[in-house]
Amino acid sequence: MNWIKRTMNKNITLLVLSTLLLTACASQQQKSSVAASKSQTNSNETRAIPLSEEVIAALQVTRGEPIVSTEIPATTAFKTETRPRYKQATRSGPSIWPRLRSGYALNASMKQSRVRSEISYYQRHPSYIKRVLDRGDRYLHYILEQTEKRGIPNEIALLPIVESAFHPFAYSHGRAAGLWQFIPGTGKHFGLKQNWWYDGRRDVIASTDAALNYLQSLHRRFDGDWLLALAAYNSGGGTVNKAVRKNRKAGKPIDFWNLDLPKETRGYVPKLLAISAVLKNPSRYNIDLPNVANKPAFEIIETGGQIDLALAADLAGLSMDELYWFNPAYNQWATDPSGPHQLLIPSNRAAQFSDKLAKLPKEKRIKWKRYKIANGDVLGKVAKRHSTSVDLIRKVNDIKGNNIRAGKYLIIPVATRSLNNYTLSAQQRLASKQNRPRKGSKQHHIVRKGDTLWDISRKYGVSSGALAKWNNMAPRDTLRLGQKLVVWVKPKSSNKVASSNGRPPASIRSVRYTVRSGDSLARISNKFNVSVKDLLRWNKINKKKYLQPGQKLTLYVDVTQQSGNI
Repeated sequence: MNWIKRTMNKNITLLVLSTLLLTACASQQQKSSVAASKSQTNSNETRAIPLSEEVIAALQVTRGEPIVSTEIPATTAFKTETRPRYKQATRSGPSIWPRLRSGYALNASMKQSRVRSEISYYQRHPSYIKRVLDRGDRYLHYILEQTEKRGIPNEIALLPIVESAFHPFAYSHGRAAGLWQFIPGTGKHFGLKQNWWYDGRRDVIASTDAALNYLQSLHRRFDGDWLLALAAYNSGGGTVNKAVRKNRKAGKPIDFWNLDLPKETRGYVPKLLAISAVLKNPSRYNIDLPNVANKPAFEIIETGGQIDLALAADLAGLSMDELYWFNPAYNQWATDPSGPHQLLIPSNRAAQFSDKLAKLPKEKRIKWKRYKIANGDVLGKVAKRHSTSVDLIRKVNDIKGNNIRAGKYLIIPVATRSLNNYTLSAQQRLASKQNRPRKGSKQHHIVRKGDTLWDISRKYGVSSGALAKWNNMAPRDTLRLGQKLVVWVKPKSSNKVASSNGRPPASIRSVRYTVRSGDSLARISNKFNVSVKDLLRWNKINKKKYLQPGQKLTLYVDVTQQSGNI
């Protein structure tokens, strides 16, 4: 007992000393931040130029004239202390679940084995449901309101669970993005703007409107059959039409359950029906639902023009991460200068944000820098250096073409903080996760017809959970044909290693492979779990030359590491 008391006294002493040390460090850091802020305010290179004077100033400096005003107001200083994080999942109030269930209208047969199989998955993974619904608490009330206004089944409001697991930054190498997983072409067709500053596929408001428009058009196309409309949302209207014509010609039923559809689509609709069934009667499946409040999670605030997102977060009292979760469409450090000029702000911070925004002049919502053009500068290079767009530099400086002259000046909008303080775009997030150094070698797998995460994970000897994580996916996310997945494969013994008698191991076989259309060295190496370097060496191939269909290759493969390829 004496030993225990001595240990506890020692730990308490260390805790007190640590607290005093942290307090002293925090005080010193605050002083340093104030000094740095004052230093930045006094810098001539980072002055904020009033918006009302920007065009005049731009014209003056491009003619080589000095800026008339020498008293340009500095950018509003930002608070550097840590704010309490906004916790969306803790919103209180009556639950949204009764309201959701009251609008169910899909013909969901629980006798279908595909639906029962998906329900079994959710029963085995209750933590997945909680995690997804906690994330969806930000968006579900708004989406449900939109389905109710249009008079469509409330189950449709749950479709983002199947598409993206309610993750607005979900992105596949099939180039699908956002809650509703629009590919670029379909997004543009339904009016979703996509440029350097902004991607409407990730805009909660715009993408929801586009998705519901798309689904309603498919509903009309397939004569009011919602299950066929959902199938077409996943695989395309042409694919479903082809399956319907085939069954009609053969005298077979043309409902969803009897159509010959792609494997992914055959599982897509049952996933929605299964999650709808679980949310309708969670006690039956022994699942506890988190509370999602039946009230708006955010308000739409018009900003009237471009605004720095760090400044917006400061005005709302939010962290940068939380601001981006509500406004995932913005790729850069500010909103799109050409619009949309609106931000989604959590309901309990909206009044504060609106009041502070109204008091902040428009010219102080973006920071401006006076930049002297150097020899060799071109607009693209200058824009990239300052993380802005060429179009915006042209507009602010009244430049018609691409010509700029060394020694003249440009007025350039710049971020108020280091770019590391801003949330990365979805593509950058994905790339950073995929390229993070890991044990093993990085390989790529191109998704083919019939592939599943489980099948792919078995092929490469990795877990399906790890495979999903490496590719910024949820374990139940659907794969798309042609999608490129990153796989980190643990090092294996080289095929060049011989057995003790000097011969290749018994599991190594020589295989003749005929190159097919679309094949590449990387694709073949992934297929047979061999390295590109070995492929080149075995066949004396020049890496700079393309493979030709019909070309014969020799491979030495370990049959114990294959998955039915031989």
